[in-house]
Amino acid sequence: MAATQEIDLSADGCAVEFRGIAELTGPRGALRPMRLPAWALAQTDAPALPVVASMPSGARISFETDATEVAIEAQLITTKMGDNPVMPVVFEATADGRPVASAAATDYHLIHTPDITRPDVVIVPGRPARVLLDGLPTGRKHLEVWLPQNAGIEIRSFAVSAGAVVLPPPADMRRRWVHYGSSISHCMEAEHPLGVWPVIAARAAGVDVRNLGLGGQCHLDQFVARMIRDSDADMVSMKVGINVVNLDSMRDRAFLPAFHGFVDTVREGKPDVPLLVVSPIFCPGHEDGPGPSMRSDAGVHSRERPGFLSAGALTLRRIRGLLAAAVDARRGAGDTNIHYLDGLSLFGPDDAGDLPDLLHPNREGYARMGARFHRLAFVDGPFAGSTGGD
Repeated sequence: MAATQEIDLSADGCAVEFRGIAELTGPRGALRPMRLPAWALAQTDAPALPVVASMPSGARISFETDATEVAIEAQLITTKMGDNPVMPVVFEATADGRPVASAAATDYHLIHTPDITRPDVVIVPGRPARVLLDGLPTGRKHLEVWLPQNAGIEIRSFAVSAGAVVLPPPADMRRRWVHYGSSISHCMEAEHPLGVWPVIAARAAGVDVRNLGLGGQCHLDQFVARMIRDSDADMVSMKVGINVVNLDSMRDRAFLPAFHGFVDTVREGKPDVPLLVVSPIFCPGHEDGPGPSMRSDAGVHSRERPGFLSAGALTLRRIRGLLAAAVDARRGAGDTNIHYLDGLSLFGPDDAGDLPDLLHPNREGYARMGARFHRLAFVDGPFAGSTGGD
């Protein structure tokens, strides 16, 4: 049985649902799932933000079917740093929550940064990819196709086994979790979609996750706060601080007001849901060294600069202290459902062996983070049994 029955994903009333994205855009005949909506992207000129927002970390295509094959044709775009190999661009399928198939694309556009110490990039064009997820279980099942977390995707066609039934997915009655963070929540280094640590934690907890981990772009932007405010989240987490140091985008004077403003906006629409503030994980070059970050063959490290330019500059140790104190202050002012989690409890100095570039965990590091977050937030922490407060 061949996957030749094409499904028009853009048709009104299409049974197939996209989950974990904000909107579908793209040229005629193609669909581009975006984790940020156009109105949000219009509020910044950061060139990298549309790129990382087009990488559907934690997003999936959901439907009920008896198909044993799914074929996807898509134009993909991924990244390569220096002489490092291109990370696999993987699609995965789960049936009734159980992983059943995976396939890696071999064709894609490539954004190549030849010299990791310089911002210059080379675009290497590639052909559209055709990916086949086959050997799926027979019989009716809830199928989810998890999209690659490390590649922008423009879906050209989507097909299932000839004659297969395609129905809307069952109503999702699970608790809804929205998570905001940096590349360390985006997890481009995870090697496959189910290896993204928020996905690992969500699957272990049996909740529905929406991942707003945006590589390099976690700067307490108000448009993200408004998205979370207006979402259907039953619980919210925000892992913030590392990108602020990476780009030296804020100093002491700006960081705390930006944090409080972000939380105030979320609380306008989510006054009572558990809100977990997570500070940065271990990064040796920035524990006591301010940004902006420099890259070398040895990894990410702090940049030396004159002392007069260091006044008020933020380090990870300083940010952890500021966030812990800010959460305590808000709890003291009456918000008893805001909580603090030290990022070092997710990934600390003892885990540094799984930090190959001295900034991003590898596959094993992300797996450990997912398991630890599940325990600290969903088993022993503020998300245990949470049903929200709206």
